[in-house]
Amino acid sequence: MDASAAPSSPRRRSRLSRPTHAEALATQLAEAIVGGERPPGTALEELQLAAEFGVSRTPVREALRQLAATGLVEHRPRRGAVVARPDTARLHGMFQVMAELEAMVATLCASAMPPRERRALEVLHGSMAEMVRFSRLAEYRAANVEFHRRLYAGSGNAYLAELAGATRQRLAPFRGAQLEAPERLRRSHAEHGEILTAIARGDGATAAAAARLHLRLTEEAWALMAGI
Repeated sequence: MDASAAPSSPRRRSRLSRPTHAEALATQLAEAIVGGERPPGTALEELQLAAEFGVSRTPVREALRQLAATGLVEHRPRRGAVVARPDTARLHGMFQVMAELEAMVATLCASAMPPRERRALEVLHGSMAEMVRFSRLAEYRAANVEFHRRLYAGSGNAYLAELAGATRQRLAPFRGAQLEAPERLRRSHAEHGEILTAIARGDGATAAAAARLHLRLTEEAWALMAGI
């Protein structure tokens, strides 16, 4: 969803992954759509959006492509891109698959994640508590992307990490927007803590259950915001 699953150097891992212009724009547009600022049927003109956000048409085009993949945007003949109401059944299916992928990741991390990587993830999680405390949402979003990227890498299964990363990318606008829901930032952080605790104990079954719950609550928070 949001970041490459390929192994990176220690120097790169020490830094939080930064979203691309297209990813940041996709998140902003998703928030506006979910929040009702851009209702269904609203035209999304590339030139207008490029001027509004101070970017070129290339990241706008990529952001619209990402949003179309999630169902928030659709392309209509002679009308271009417009805001669409997501197909709830398809979106639910995507969340179900994401939950199972992250459950598999958590299970493998409980037995295969190297201690150094686990400790680094725990340090990252600890730093995110300060972001929650002061409601630093943008920082938390970036850290959240890195948190899940490190989880995927820690599974020791490159193909699973690739699948999880790709699926997360498609759900990124929804996962990013739902953090705006009341108390969601605090709860999301607590859910991460449950996953980490189970991994540290080597308890794969509990880690998997915690990962599934995290995704279910994420989906519910988005649905509540979207009024569906």
